[in-house]
Amino acid sequence: MAEHSQAVTAGQATRALVAGSVGNFIEWYEFGVYGYLATVIAGNFFTLQGQSGLTGLLLTYASFALAFFCRPIGAIIFGRIGDRIGRKPTLIAVVLLMTLATTMIGLLPTYAAIGVAAPLLLTLMRMLQGLFAGGEFGGAVSLMTEFAPPGKRGLYGAWQSFTVSLGLLCGVGLVALLAYGLGSEQLTQWGWRIPFLLALPMGLVALWLRVRLDETPTFTQTKKAGVLAAPAPLGTTLKAIALGIGRMMGWSAGGYTFLVVMPSYLQTSLHASFLQALVATVLGNLGFALAILPAGLLSDKLGRKKVMIAAMLVVIVLSFPLLHLLQDSQSSLWAKGIAVLIAGAAIGAIAGPGPAMLAEMFPTRTRYTGLGLSYSLSNAVFSGCAGLIITGLIKQTGNLDIPAWYVVATCIVSLFALMTLRRDDHLRELEK
Repeated sequence: MAEHSQAVTAGQATRALVAGSVGNFIEWYEFGVYGYLATVIAGNFFTLQGQSGLTGLLLTYASFALAFFCRPIGAIIFGRIGDRIGRKPTLIAVVLLMTLATTMIGLLPTYAAIGVAAPLLLTLMRMLQGLFAGGEFGGAVSLMTEFAPPGKRGLYGAWQSFTVSLGLLCGVGLVALLAYGLGSEQLTQWGWRIPFLLALPMGLVALWLRVRLDETPTFTQTKKAGVLAAPAPLGTTLKAIALGIGRMMGWSAGGYTFLVVMPSYLQTSLHASFLQALVATVLGNLGFALAILPAGLLSDKLGRKKVMIAAMLVVIVLSFPLLHLLQDSQSSLWAKGIAVLIAGAAIGAIAGPGPAMLAEMFPTRTRYTGLGLSYSLSNAVFSGCAGLIITGLIKQTGNLDIPAWYVVATCIVSLFALMTLRRDDHLRELEK
């Protein structure tokens, strides 16, 4: 512990926190924007002749899911690079490529201009974006937790989740501002491009911050000791990744159901207006943001296991009552606002300790890859497909409780996976 604290200055730790966080902010800002603008994007790119609006929305979410399924490939490619040559150069490459792909989405012609080539090009950009974003989480969390002072890994890792919430909030706030300022017609015609084009200046700031970074002391020490050259046991790594996915299922499914898919659900299934849906989403993301850092800090005191299991139980118990409150036409707007705020806070309490929990599962030589794969595979299946699964099942069955069933089922699996955590993981040094 003493060696680690002497090796890292306060300035280095702060730079790592900021540089690691900014990439996550950009990534989730854009993914959030795409989710919030799903109905607008469906109209511009996926409105096929003779098909219903719900079919266009399903195709939009299919493109959304494809981007998530490219993430594990990116996690493998960039994870291997990051575990071999270092966190810093890999994270520089990732944020540059991710920014270029996002900016290109804002420049694409629509279906009305070039026909079927438009949704194909959009889907290609989404896939590239997902590929590059797959290298972000593993590197950013490795960076933050490996630079974290003793006893603060939970808090440092929580900043990854916190900047996710800031990215989502910034995305929904900008979309709401554009919807209010431009009106529905102009937003649909050209205003939707603005959030994607703003990724370019954001990405340049992130690039500047990452160029100024130092390599993590944990990676440097492990490299000097020659540990990186030794092959990691494949079976042990795969087992840890599978367990990591299990621990993340509820976090992934709940987060995307309550924070990203909810606007489209409120519009298409509960007939809320576009602005009403966005306001509800702002409140959900606000609750998410407010809970993250306290939960990460609390996990440094009480342990990841206690905090995450308690939060998972809250999500399971409250999912149906909160959804029924939203569905009740007699309930007040205040009650509905509090409901989505609570839902967001419950997910935030899981997401706070989550990054540190995952970092503690892998040794330094496989941490970037293991973190990235656990996170990206869980998100590919349980986040990326959330909109597709929920919208598709509602269309098929007419059951408006599908979002709650989806969240509860995944959280129950995660609950059992989290029970395998050791109570003192937060007290141990990261494995070299």
